[in-house]
Amino acid sequence: MSATEQSIGIARTAAHAAADKIAQDIVALDVSDRLAITDVFVIASAPSERQVNAIVDGIEEELSKQGLKPVRREGRSEGRWVLLDYAEVIVHVQHEEDRVFYALDRLWKDCPSVDLQLEGELQTSPQVLAADDAAE
Repeated sequence: MSATEQSIGIARTAAHAAADKIAQDIVALDVSDRLAITDVFVIASAPSERQVNAIVDGIEEELSKQGLKPVRREGRSEGRWVLLDYAEVIVHVQHEEDRVFYALDRLWKDCPSVDLQLEGELQTSPQVLAADDAAE
């Protein structure tokens, strides 16, 4: 089983909203074969707690225009790792230090990536690249 078109659409909307708020290293992984509770993880990072929260606000605003509200939100007060659970899609917005430390990308590397259609909007942080190179 793979992610539904609806899930991919939600992930793309979230990714574009994150890119509009200058999120770094935005990726989406199709976790539907590994998890029964969701289809797609969207992962993005930022260099400060303030920017993490701005990205989260942007994502929630864009998805609310489609009538979507998260069924659960965690980590907002700390601004280090915010999880937005939209059931079919779970969005992780992490401080870049936490992104390197927890390495969700590496934990789920066996899952196929989803084309977010962000041509030219991606910004990869040097820390994530260095961590990926060190892990290989």
